[in-house]
Amino acid sequence: MALDMQSIYILASGGSRAMEQLETTSNNLANVNTDGFKKMVIKEMSQRLDENGGDANHLFVFPRFERSMLDLSQGQLKQTHRPLDLAIEGNGYFVIQTKNEQLLTRSGHFFLDTAGKLIDRNGNAVLSDQNKPILLDPAKDFTVAPDGAIYQEGKEVARLRLRAVNDVEAAGDTYYRAKGEAQKLQAKVHQGYLEMANVNPVLEMTALIDAQRKFEIYGNLIKSIDQLNNKTNEIGKA
Repeated sequence: MALDMQSIYILASGGSRAMEQLETTSNNLANVNTDGFKKMVIKEMSQRLDENGGDANHLFVFPRFERSMLDLSQGQLKQTHRPLDLAIEGNGYFVIQTKNEQLLTRSGHFFLDTAGKLIDRNGNAVLSDQNKPILLDPAKDFTVAPDGAIYQEGKEVARLRLRAVNDVEAAGDTYYRAKGEAQKLQAKVHQGYLEMANVNPVLEMTALIDAQRKFEIYGNLIKSIDQLNNKTNEIGKA
C-alpha cells in the first residue's frame, strides 16, 4: 500500500507541475503580440532517493519546479514608422512613474497627453534622466537619438532615463521591478520601432501540447492505480 500511495503522490505532483506549465505557456502565447513582453520559463527539479540517505520518512521523489524566471533575451524590432514608438536594442529599460512607484518597461508604445507629457498606454509618465516627466511641444516635430536624447527644432529638450539592472521581477502588464544590481548601459534607442515579445509561438504551442499530454497521462495513471487498489481490496475481502 505504501508503494501505491507513493506512486499516487508522485503522479499528483507531476500533474500539478504539468498544470503550472500549461498556465505559464498559455500566458506566453496570449502575449505573443504584446510589445515589450518577456516570456516566463520554469526551471524544473526533483528530489532523488539517493539524496535522502535512505530515510524511511522521506522516500517520496517529487517532480516539481524549482522557480519561475523571466527570459530577458532581446525581442525582434518591428518598424512601425510611428514617431512615438521607441524600442531599445541592448540592455536597459524605460523608467515609468506609476501612482505608487517607479517601474521598468521594454514597451515603448508611447503617447502625448493634452499637456504634451510623454506617457505610456496606461497614462503613466515616461521619465527623463532628470527623473522628471518629459514635456514636449505637441505642435512641433521631434526626433529621438540612439542615446535617448529628444530634440525639437534641433535643440535637445529632454533625455530618456534608461536603466540597466541584472535582474528584474514581473510587476504586471509589461512592467518590471528592479531586483538586481545596476549594470553598465549598453543600449540604442530606435525611433519608429517597437520591440516585440521574445516568444516563439511554434515552440510555445509545442510546449503547450506536451504539457497537456503530460497532465492527461498523470491523471490516467492515478485512475489506474486507484482502480487497482480497489480491486486488490475486493480480493482481500473475498
